[in-house]
Amino acid sequence: MAATKKYAIVTGGSRGIGRAICKKIAEDTDYHIVINYHSNESAALETLAEVRAAGSDGEIIKFDVGNAEEVKSALAAWEEKNPDALVEVIVNNAGLTRDGLFMWMPLQDWNDVIQTSLGGFYNVTNFFIQKLLHNRYGRIINMVSVSGVKGTPGQTNYSAAKAAVIGATKALAQEIGKRNITVNAVAPGFINTDMTAEMDQKELKKMIPVNRFGEAEEVADLVSFLASKKSSYITGEVININGGIYS
Repeated sequence: MAATKKYAIVTGGSRGIGRAICKKIAEDTDYHIVINYHSNESAALETLAEVRAAGSDGEIIKFDVGNAEEVKSALAAWEEKNPDALVEVIVNNAGLTRDGLFMWMPLQDWNDVIQTSLGGFYNVTNFFIQKLLHNRYGRIINMVSVSGVKGTPGQTNYSAAKAAVIGATKALAQEIGKRNITVNAVAPGFINTDMTAEMDQKELKKMIPVNRFGEAEEVADLVSFLASKKSSYITGEVININGGIYS
């Protein structure tokens, strides 16, 4: 029987915070990294190159986290190809914004955002959950947002989606804690990524006590800690990493 290979899967791992997380977990642990992406294959391959440069290995896998059938068939095919693989860490990072005032928000923009964050959490986590329980070990880390904690005007859909994932995090943590599986949420504030590139940093910095946007690497450091054995007594938590907004 071949030796078990241990994996961490990061959804939306091709760019921004997702890429930083893949790289950091590769640096800090022995995990092979499964990098999920939706459309940008070249960006996913760049992430894979960074994972390899960090001394680990991994692969890219394409699926839309919000599409249950697609998630199931892509992950089942991956498992078939890797019978010795054991996924111990799940980072639900894939997200989508469709910002706009609620009064003018099309149903599609509401559904797409909820389906990606909340549906994505269900689709990916549910696929692996029985194996984690059987193995009696795991780390589930859900990327949420300051929007899900305090609500952000113009992002009612995104705030609702991330708040729902926070509720799911707290409930699931209580269900599976006995099996040595932790479930936590990480709530970044304003972080320098493609997603925030259009924002008026000068104005927004006034809201942030530390007076700057965060870096993706700072978020990745926290996620890597939560993915490690060092965090085994932390579960059901929402950890804010936002430079002190609303404190």
